[in-house]
Amino acid sequence: MRTRRRAVVAVLAAALLTLPLAACGGDEKAAGEGFTVGLLLPSRMVPRWEHADRPLIEAQVRKLCPGCRTEYANAENDVTRQRQQMISMITKGARVLILDAADTRALRSSIQEADRAGVPVIAYDRLAEGPITGYVGFDGVMVGRLQGEALLKALGLKAGQSAESDNVVMMNGDPTSPNAESYRKGALSVLTGEVRIARSYNTPGWSTQNAHTNMNAAIAALGPDRIDAVLAANDNIAAGVVAALKSAGVTDLPPVTGQDADLDAVRRVVKGEQYMTVYKPFAKEAAAVAAMAVAVGRGEDPRDSATTTVDSPTTKRIPAVLLQPRPVTARDVERTLVKGGLYTTGQICTRELLKACARAGLTR
Repeated sequence: MRTRRRAVVAVLAAALLTLPLAACGGDEKAAGEGFTVGLLLPSRMVPRWEHADRPLIEAQVRKLCPGCRTEYANAENDVTRQRQQMISMITKGARVLILDAADTRALRSSIQEADRAGVPVIAYDRLAEGPITGYVGFDGVMVGRLQGEALLKALGLKAGQSAESDNVVMMNGDPTSPNAESYRKGALSVLTGEVRIARSYNTPGWSTQNAHTNMNAAIAALGPDRIDAVLAANDNIAAGVVAALKSAGVTDLPPVTGQDADLDAVRRVVKGEQYMTVYKPFAKEAAAVAAMAVAVGRGEDPRDSATTTVDSPTTKRIPAVLLQPRPVTARDVERTLVKGGLYTTGQICTRELLKACARAGLTR
């Protein structure tokens, strides 16, 4: 890796003919030295990126490498902007990039350019295409399975006990994200043959507004009283689903899934408006990617930080850390989220939720 960093830096864009070797910091070898870790997150649409992942990663990098600094950029769900941000970070001398790609396919060429420039890219939370050095994320198929199993439980079904008259609406994630397909695959592995998938929609940008629009279409097609459950891929989507159902006059809401354990979603779970969410322990994910980034930045083998390998459509046997998600219903909030340190009871239990919190076993 150090040899590659001393090589001639490739063309990154028409406006950048070459990058100076000094920008890549190829001659700095001391294990304890400081260097720049680039952190590129995809959007502000999902609250966790800014409120959890960014500060956790920055803090962990500082802890592991006091002399290191983190250069941060948010793509605002714009692939072109993220490409420019990658170029800028490499130009400024970032030695390693942590990338949560706004579009895992569209960023492939930029990852290839970074690779030619000798700057390793570690994919975070979404498995990007191209020559990435490592990957840290969660088992997406398991996330979908947990959501599907929760819906079957909420509907009173058990494996092998068919109830195909139950109408389930699938509100999938952004089709540009490989995670979305993993979630859908996991959910269908549980739901297929057990319920009727009455409608299925993709949600560009994981947007609450797009989810609201899609749910309105499902309500118009099926009728507000003929939707027995909604498989919502994440909490943003669940918010749009719940809002559309309430606007349609549905008072006895069907079970709705989610993911990310956003604070607003946790409150909906406690209140009974959302049946469950999937909690992905962000602190563990942030710690794992920071550890891999710092190690790679120091010239160490990413396999030393990995626990397994994964394959992308372009690259085989990528060193990876895959963490385990956890399902959270109302009865799990205190045990998993409060005792786990994600939120305090005071944060969850606003004045209007005090009765609901008491029913869920939460006390301020």
